Amino acid sequence: MRDEEPRADPVTIVLADDHTVLRNGLRMLLDAQEGFEVVGEAGTIPQALEAIRAHRPRVLLLDLNMPGGSSIDAIPTVTRISSGTVVVMLTMETSPSFMAAAYDAGARGYTRKEAAAAQLISAIREALEPPE
Repeated sequence: MRDEEPRADPVTIVLADDHTVLRNGLRMLLDAQEGFEVVGEAGTIPQALEAIRAHRPRVLLLDLNMPGGSSIDAIPTVTRISSGTVVVMLTMETSPSFMAAAYDAGARGYTRKEAAAAQLISAIREALEPPE
């Protein structure tokens, strides 16, 4: 019997979006990806922060418009709670000012809800790459 190569730990993800159906679809999509594991979900900013505290995921996929506070304002709090968590914004907004504000607040990725599944996966993987 030959030794198996060690498996890398999965990329743990918390999904934060106020639409349950969207979260369910995202969970199915991401859990089907090799090396990804959704460990929590949230429908409000306070729930998202609690999920970050509980799971300390590698990725928070965060809807730009969430009940319970500003998603942009929550980004620095997320990184204070869990310095190893990167934030990828998910939005329907088309204004570049929202993208700029998210990156200024510390987001490492940004993608539109209309994006193809491959673009979402790519945005998450790129956000995990070390900054230059």
